[in-house]
Amino acid sequence: AGVCPQGKNRLLPKRTKRELASPLHVGGIRDPFGSYCQRRGGCCPGRDDLCTVPYLDTICYCDLFCNRTISDCCPDFWGHCLGVEPPFIGKNRYIMWQTYKENCNLCTCGKSGRWECEQSACLMEPDMIQAVNRGNYGWKAANYSQFYGMTLDEGIRYRLGTQRPSRTIMNMNEIQMNMDPQNDRLPPYFNSAEKWPGKIHEPLDQGNCAASWAFSTAAVASDRISIQSMGHMTPQLSPQNLISCDTRNQGGCAGGRIDGAWWYLRRRGVVTEDCYPFQPPQQTPAEVGRCMMQSRSVGRGKRQATQRCPNSHNYHNDIYQSTPPYRLSTNEKEIMKEIKDNGPVQAIMEVHEDFFVYKSGIYKHTDVSFTKPPQYRKHGTHSVRITGWGEERNFDGTSKKYWIAANSWGKNWGENGYFRIARGENECEIEAFVIGAWGRITMEDMHNHHHHHRRRHI
Repeated sequence: AGVCPQGKNRLLPKRTKRELASPLHVGGIRDPFGSYCQRRGGCCPGRDDLCTVPYLDTICYCDLFCNRTISDCCPDFWGHCLGVEPPFIGKNRYIMWQTYKENCNLCTCGKSGRWECEQSACLMEPDMIQAVNRGNYGWKAANYSQFYGMTLDEGIRYRLGTQRPSRTIMNMNEIQMNMDPQNDRLPPYFNSAEKWPGKIHEPLDQGNCAASWAFSTAAVASDRISIQSMGHMTPQLSPQNLISCDTRNQGGCAGGRIDGAWWYLRRRGVVTEDCYPFQPPQQTPAEVGRCMMQSRSVGRGKRQATQRCPNSHNYHNDIYQSTPPYRLSTNEKEIMKEIKDNGPVQAIMEVHEDFFVYKSGIYKHTDVSFTKPPQYRKHGTHSVRITGWGEERNFDGTSKKYWIAANSWGKNWGENGYFRIARGENECEIEAFVIGAWGRITMEDMHNHHHHHRRRHI
C-alpha cells in the first residue's frame, strides 16, 4: 500500500470514547515486527471494543474497525489479519485516503503513496502576494485570514455581487454640470470624512454574501442623508432590508442590480442597520432571509413602517427614502465636483484576482498572474463608494492621482476598509458608471426626527 509523508498543517479529526484515544502510530509504528494479533490468536470482524492486546503502555486492537483514518490497530494487524503491508512505515506516515487541506485545495493520500491535491486557483495565492510586493506596482499586498482557504471562483461568486447595468441603464443620460473654472477650483486632496465629520459611515463587511449592490447603495444613501440633514439624521441604513425585501429581479446574496436598489429606496425606503441587522449567510449559496420590514404610504410619497424592528432591542423603525438616482459623467473633474459639493458617490468596478490581496497604496490591476493558466485570472463586477481623492508625488517629480473609496469587506481589509485606486484613467472601469442620489428629506422630517429621537433617549 502507498505511504504518504506527513502533510503540512495536518490536523487529525476529533474522536469520541474509543475515538477520543489518540491515534497510535502518528510517529510511525513502534515495535513494527512484534507479534500481537497473532499472539492473541485471531482477529475480530466489524467493531469489537474487547478485541485488544496490551501494547507498550496502552492497548491496541485487532478488529476491522481499527483500520480507519485514526488507527488504533496493533502493529501486525495488517500483515496478520489482512495479509497486506502495514501502511505506516517510518516516521510521520499517513494511511491511504487520509486527507488534509492545503489552502483551498483538498489533498488525499493516494494509492501511489503520493499526496494528490486539487488544482484550483486560490483566492490567497502566496506567490501572487510575493510578486506584487516584489514588483514596483505602487501598492502592497497581504494575506487575509478571512479569505484564506477560499478558491478564486468562490471569491468572485461570494464577495462581489453587483450585476452589470443593462444597456438601457448604461444609456441613462448623464447630468449636465456647468463647471465654472473660477469658482470650481478642485483641491489636490479631498476627503468627505474631513469636510463632513461624523456624517460619513464606516465600511461594513458583506461576509460571503454577494450583495455589494445593497451595501454600496445603503452606504451612499446613509452618507447623503446625513450630509443633507446637516447631521440631524445620521442613519447607517440597512443592507439586509434591501437584501431580504427588494426581491423584484434581485438575487439577494447571489447578486443584484443597483438600479433596483435605488428604486426600492425611493419607493419603499429602508430602516437602519441597527433596526434590521445584517445576517451573513451560514451556508452557500445563501438563502434570502424572509422580509421582516413592511411600510405603508402616508401621502406625498412618504412611507411609514408597519412592523417592529427585527432587532427587538431597537424601537426606531423610521423609514428613510431617497430621490431618483442620477448618473454622473465619466469626466473625473465632474465626479470630483459632485463629491465635493454633495458627498460620496457610488461606482461600479471590475474586480480582478489581485484586488482581493490589496493592503495599501494606489491600486492598479497588475500582470502578475498573466504567466499562469487562465483559471488564475478571473474578474467580476462589484460596486463601491467613492469618498474623495488625492495625489501622491513620485521621486521623479511626477504625481499619481487616486480616488479614495470604501469597500464592504470589513475594516481589516485594505486601508481600514478603504482603498485608493488610480484616478483619471478609468482603472478597472471605476469611472464608467458613477451614481449620485439625494435623500428625501423635508424640514418637517428633520424637526420631527430631532425631537422624537431626543425625547426617546431621555
